[in-house]
Amino acid sequence: MAAIRPRSTVSAWQPPVPGIAEVFHARFTDHAYPAHVHDTWALMILDGGRVDFALDRERHGVGVSDSVILLPPGVVHDGRTVTEAGFRKRVLYLDTSVLAERLTGAAVDTPLLLDPALRDRVHRLHVALGERESFEAQARLAFVRERLHRRLTGREAPTGGAPGAGVAVRLRELLDERVAEGITLEEASAELGRASGNRCHPTHLIRSFTAAYGLPPHAYLTGQRVALARRLLLAGARPAEAATAAGFYDQAHLTRHFGRHVGISPARYARSGRG
Repeated sequence: MAAIRPRSTVSAWQPPVPGIAEVFHARFTDHAYPAHVHDTWALMILDGGRVDFALDRERHGVGVSDSVILLPPGVVHDGRTVTEAGFRKRVLYLDTSVLAERLTGAAVDTPLLLDPALRDRVHRLHVALGERESFEAQARLAFVRERLHRRLTGREAPTGGAPGAGVAVRLRELLDERVAEGITLEEASAELGRASGNRCHPTHLIRSFTAAYGLPPHAYLTGQRVALARRLLLAGARPAEAATAAGFYDQAHLTRHFGRHVGISPARYARSGRG
């Protein structure tokens, strides 16, 4: 009896993260992409199987490894399965605010980047996106961009100087002012840059904050949102109301973090206050 081949599956969405046009997760068991181009960068990691692709008429093959595949915008490429098991992939489509088009030539020369640290950063970014952690995803995207820039240019991207306590304090004040509505890293970078007269890059902000307070800014913001939700719950808000009012994506998002920080669910916490 012939083995039943698993079905191909696709999950795709547009996250509220500047620079990421689309997140695309797929398992293909028998599929071939025709030659085509994107107007974005395609950053891909494989979680299973092997894939064969051509970029600018040169063929490449890769399986599950520490490699990251980077396909530049405007360059013809294709892709296909090469084994009966197919392949599983996670792709980020990044616009040119993340990587400039002038880096296209370097990407065509080396579309396969053997870089365990980069692959780990891309994986963690996917996890944050899947858990709807948009502020954390912005931070992780900044470090992915930094690593890609280094691989494509051979030098570090400018960061605005060494980490310092002053910029960390100012970033904390911004986060405290906007717990519920939040702020993007780019907005924080621009605002703090205007105040200081020097451009503050997102990775510089994150490193400064982490050095000063012992945790990254996204973790600090989550803690502040949990604290706000606690106050709202004890004041009589329902968990779903407290979730959105405190800046969480939905009640499930609040529940996940509330359990980590407080040890019980928001509903049980609210009932304890009424008792």
